[in-house]
Amino acid sequence: MLEGKTRMNLDRVIAVRNDKTVYKDGDRCVKVFNAEYDKADVLNEALNQARVEQTGLNVPKVLGVGVIDGKWSISSEYVKGKTLDYLILENPQNKTEYLKLLVQLQKGVHQKKCPSLNPLKSKTKKKILSSGLDSAVCDRLLSKLENLDLGDDLCHGDFNPSNVIIAENGLAYILDWSHATQGNVYLDVACTYLLLLCQDKDSADFYIEQYCQNEQLKRKVLDLLPIVAGAKYSKANKKTKTILEDYLN
Repeated sequence: MLEGKTRMNLDRVIAVRNDKTVYKDGDRCVKVFNAEYDKADVLNEALNQARVEQTGLNVPKVLGVGVIDGKWSISSEYVKGKTLDYLILENPQNKTEYLKLLVQLQKGVHQKKCPSLNPLKSKTKKKILSSGLDSAVCDRLLSKLENLDLGDDLCHGDFNPSNVIIAENGLAYILDWSHATQGNVYLDVACTYLLLLCQDKDSADFYIEQYCQNEQLKRKVLDLLPIVAGAKYSKANKKTKTILEDYLN
């Protein structure tokens, strides 16, 4: 375990999220969580990433878990490159090609097994129960979830262009496995669709057409949107909640 900021050069910020800041430290990437971030969640994220490494996917290797200035951190390999969302902004004329790559990579994830991960179905159930939604809405969503096939394929849980980085050598690496589970891949597809929809409807619609390739499968995924909306509701901001509510009503 690494302790003390003096042992690292945390002077270059790579990314800032609501509850974490990501730094570059030489040949490693250091994700430092806010002081109030739950220790168990940090350890679970590192464990998820280490387990997914074993599938053979291009995932930055976990190098250590530590405490820096009283804040938990995860160190992993630094991948020099650009995220897909940055590339889309930089080259909007190539957006469809980048989205096709996103689909290709996600299908590769869904072909893997990682039996040591928690079940997606049970995690989704817990999120719906803690969503703060009306009990009648929760009951309806849980009934729909209960009738869904369990599944045992690898699911990312937050698969979107910001979590894919294209390295300088052209290899694509998949980041942020904090929500990784094993389960029904169509729930994972519905999750990505909603994430894209909250940013750009055209991208979301193109994505789902590319992933599904036929109307029957597309309808199957879209039918799961209320479940995913319910699971995401409690942590969504006001703007996103308005979008999610369209699928809950």
